[in-house]
Amino acid sequence: MLARWARYELIAIDEVGYVPLADVGAEFLFQVIAERAEKAAVVMTTNLPFSEWTQVIPNARLCKALLDRVTDRAHIIETGNDSYRFRRTVEKRQKRTT
Repeated sequence: MLARWARYELIAIDEVGYVPLADVGAEFLFQVIAERAEKAAVVMTTNLPFSEWTQVIPNARLCKALLDRVTDRAHIIETGNDSYRFRRTVEKRQKRTT
């Protein structure tokens, strides 16, 4: 099943941390990331700092191993705490009222 993910040049995993992962989900995510490490690109988005990832992946050893692979050779882009969706909604409401 993992070979299925190897055929893509890029996979995007959005909003990691929004919902805690069950053990099997965390293990699958690790396997996908580990298989792609140094072979193909992965884009991940999250609103959590790395220090809070154990809330998503409770197994500390697995969490550390996953973060080790995710951050190796990574380009980490911090966009801040502002939600672009919330900002867009506010801007739309302001346009309607003016």
